[in-house]
Parts: sequence; C-alpha cells; structure tokens
Amino acid sequence: MSMLRRSLLQGIGAAALAPAVVRAQSATTLRFIPQLDLAYLDPVFSTAYVSRNHGYLVFDTLYGVDANFAAHPQMVAGHVVENDGLLWKLTLRDGLTWHDGEKVLARDCVASIRRFARRDSFGEALMAATEELSAPDDRTIQFRLKKPFPLLPLALGKPGSPMPAMMPQRLAETDPFKQVTEMVGSGPYRYLASERVPGARNSYARFERYQPRADGPLGWTAGPKVAHYERLVWTTQPDAGTAANALLTGEQDWMEYAYHDVLPLLTRSRQIKVATTDPTGFVTMLRINHLQPPFDNPVIRRALFGAVDQRSFMEAVVGNDPAMYRTPLGFFAPGTPMATTEGLSPLQGPRDYDKVKKEILAAGYKGEKVVLLVPADSVGLKAQGDVAADMMTRAGLNVDYLATDWGTLLARRNRKDAADAGGWNAFVSSWTGADWLNPAVHLALRGNGTAYPGWSVSPRSETLRQQWFEAPDLAAQQAICRKIQTISMEEVPYYPLGNYFQPTAYRSSVTGVLPGFASFWNVKPA
Repeated sequence: MSMLRRSLLQGIGAAALAPAVVRAQSATTLRFIPQLDLAYLDPVFSTAYVSRNHGYLVFDTLYGVDANFAAHPQMVAGHVVENDGLLWKLTLRDGLTWHDGEKVLARDCVASIRRFARRDSFGEALMAATEELSAPDDRTIQFRLKKPFPLLPLALGKPGSPMPAMMPQRLAETDPFKQVTEMVGSGPYRYLASERVPGARNSYARFERYQPRADGPLGWTAGPKVAHYERLVWTTQPDAGTAANALLTGEQDWMEYAYHDVLPLLTRSRQIKVATTDPTGFVTMLRINHLQPPFDNPVIRRALFGAVDQRSFMEAVVGNDPAMYRTPLGFFAPGTPMATTEGLSPLQGPRDYDKVKKEILAAGYKGEKVVLLVPADSVGLKAQGDVAADMMTRAGLNVDYLATDWGTLLARRNRKDAADAGGWNAFVSSWTGADWLNPAVHLALRGNGTAYPGWSVSPRSETLRQQWFEAPDLAAQQAICRKIQTISMEEVPYYPLGNYFQPTAYRSSVTGVLPGFASFWNVKPA
C-alpha cells in the first residue's frame, strides 16, 4: 500500500470523530478542492489551469466552444461577415453588465482582445491578420482584416490558457505582462477578495445580474451559463490523501483531480461519482531552457531523446493500467486531427543510457548543473519530476533537483538568468489535449523565442505555422503538422512525456457536471 493511501486511511479514521456540524453547510454552497493553489488571479497573465478555471467564473468570453471544439456565440448575439471575409461585425448581447454595475461596452472588449492577443499565440495570429480593430458603437466590435481569417470566433473563444477574458477597459489596458488583481468581470460569479486566504481559500458569490444566453449547445464553454449555487468556496488541499478524505466524509463536495492512487477508495463509495470529463486528457512535457547550457546545444537536446521512456512517466502518475494513458506522444494531442506518429522513432525501442551519456559528452557537455524545477504541491507533476530527475541523472547530467510550490515555479520559470543565478534549465508541466490540438493554440510549440518560457527559436516551424492558417483543407493542415513534428524532433522545443486521463470526483449530492474542465455553471444540488 502506498504512503498516500495509508495517510488517506488514517485520515478517515480521524475524521470519523469529527463533529457532524462540519458537514452541515448550506445546500447553496458548493465546496470545491482545486488542483492547486490559486497563485495568480489574472487568467490572461497566467497559463495555469487553476487561473483559467477561476477566470471562467469571474469573466466571460465573446464565444464559447462545444465538445467538438466548434465556436458558438457567448457574449455576442452573433456576427456578420462582409467584403469577402475581410470585414467582421460582432454584436454584443443586450443587457451585459460588469460586476461593478457598469454596462459592458464594445470598447471594453476591444481593449480586452488586444491584451489577450499579446499573451496568446492564436490571438497573436488573429491580430497579425487584422488591419483595424475598433468599436464603432457601444455594441459593435469590428475587425477589418488584411486577409480572411475564418477561425476568428475560435480565436476569441478558445477554452485553453491563456483565457480570452473580457474585462472593463480600465483593467484591460494593464500591461499584459503584469497581473490584473482587481477582479471585475461579467461572468456568472463575483470574486470575494475579502475572503481570500492565500494558499488556503478562495470564495465566489453568484452574480445576480448575470444574464445567461438563451440558447446554444451546453458543454465546455458554450451554451447557457446558469449559476445554481449561491456561493462557491475553493479550499486548497495540497495532500491528495487529505483531499480524498474530505470528499469521502462530506466535508467537501468536489475534488477536481481524483488522483489515481486514491481512485480505488473513491470508486468504492456509493456517495462518490468518478468521471473522466475531458476525453483529450493531459499531455505532459519536460520543458527545457534554450538560452542556457547545456540545452542551448541542439545536439545535446537530441541525444537526450534516447533516455526518455514515456511509459515510465505515465506509470508514475496513473499506475500500470494501460487504459489510463497513451504513448507514444508526439507534439499534438493523440486522437485529434493533427496527431501523427511521424518522426517519433527516437522515442521508441529500448532505452540505452550508456549510449546517451556518451553522446551527450561527445556533444560538449561539461558537467554543468541542470536545475530541474519540480512542483512539490502537484501530485502528477511531482511524480513526473522524480522520473525526469532519475532519467537525466542516468544520462550523465548533473541534476540539481529543486522542489518548490507551483506559484514559485511559475515565477522562477519567467527568469532568463543563468541557472546558478536564480534561473533554471528544465521543468515538468502538463496541458490538456485541447491546448495541443493544432499550431494555432499550441503555445509551447511556438518558435518565436518569446511565446513561452524556454524561449525556443525555430524559423522553420514558424513558417509552417503560418502556412497552416492558410492551408486550403484538412489534408493540407495535417501534412504541415507532420513537417512541424519532424522539425520539433530535430530542434527539441521540449520532450513530450505522454498522454494520460485524469478523472474528477464529486459527491452524489452534486449534479450537472459538464464535459471539459471544471466549470460551475449548470452544476446544482441533487
């Protein structure tokens, strides 16, 4: 029995003595355990999914996407396209209101689009195709394009990170590389800043003036967003055993990530529903710093591929059930249209660490320390970080294992300093498959040197990315993605580690949980 499972069972024994008043919460309050602490409130500034999930409570988006990743109007009533696709006019729904009581205006959304586009690769592509973005009146957002951009609704409604959040103009004019901390949106819930306890609790109240749209397919971020609970309380529980115990005893209602080590205990309870709501799962990676040795050397980067055992990374997270993970993983989410096995032979076959060690030394490795950042407060990433440390050590690298909390990791990974001066060389991270669907949304695959920490540069990939936007059909897009993957295996922006499925768990007293990430509209007491 694992240490995690032992701690869970011990916790259950202790909780049996807890007074029943702990469970006597209002039926209109949903008690939720997020995957991590909400270290950053701004879902444009931060790519963390916990910030994205928080963002969809507080803010709304112009479009939403359904389970097939098709875009549908959300804040907009609709749009018209004229002049052979070069003029788009988006009309806001009537009655939209900010949490401070002010009316949502088109100029707020124009400023928000501009801010978002400076942090997001899809938004950046949209703005590169835009001649002029304006607000001719209070309800009209107008794009005059240089060339047709049929993916415009999807760019403004993508469900991944960063989130295309609409904010009041005064907030949207904040430098996108600085965090907005005043949480005024137009979403279904208001953020209760006075109740925030950093590292422990965040609270929300239903926004009574929110007007859900009347139609649209319900799922992911599309359709009517009806808030049934009066309050939401997020309680951070870094220990998975403690979190599972709180769910089993009724102290909490919903555990965002039902970690695989505690799944047998959760599934045995008739009071708990376990579900995998995101069919794309998590795609994981070891991101490397291209500015600092040793990974500034492309030969060393390529050599390390011979040490990457994707199955070991996946089994560290989910155990040995092959139904819960997929390998080999390339640079696009498995089971989606752009996925390919092209060029993945270095990831297949037996691992030969002695050979890799010799290749790395021959490439010029001088024994430099390799600072590996590992988030100790994330069960899945901590497990993969441990495998990464062992892998790199066996490959002959001088690993400096630095365990930290997720918030500290996010701050440190933005630093370009040398590793021994507060910088870094590698970190483990994960994304949902929705963020690796294609070159438009895939931030970590950008080769412009600025899009994502690690700062990889690939003129060839950037050229192909632009060609993908202009491709005439699906077959042409897929051919381009095969080329991008082949180049990525040569230039190594990061090491893909595998694709696994992450269930969520909630009590039977909670109903209406939708497909996708943890969203809170439609969810209601049984």
